[in-house]
Amino acid sequence: MRVSEFWRLMDDEFTPGYSRVLARELHLTGVGGKTALDALQAGFDPREVWLQVCQMQDVPESRRLGRDVPVKK
Repeated sequence: MRVSEFWRLMDDEFTPGYSRVLARELHLTGVGGKTALDALQAGFDPREVWLQVCQMQDVPESRRLGRDVPVKK
């Protein structure tokens, strides 16, 4: 997963404004207590960070892959 995909998933799930607050303020136990922003800057895999956010925020597994995005022709 790329960082851009991480942000798309965050924005889709939490809205663009709130996703930035979560990324800045929520400390994730699975990445050493870092925030999502700090974890990404430290080189953690964006997928791992996304799954940690999902776990901490009780995102249902059915939404952890994000919504289907049509392929551009």
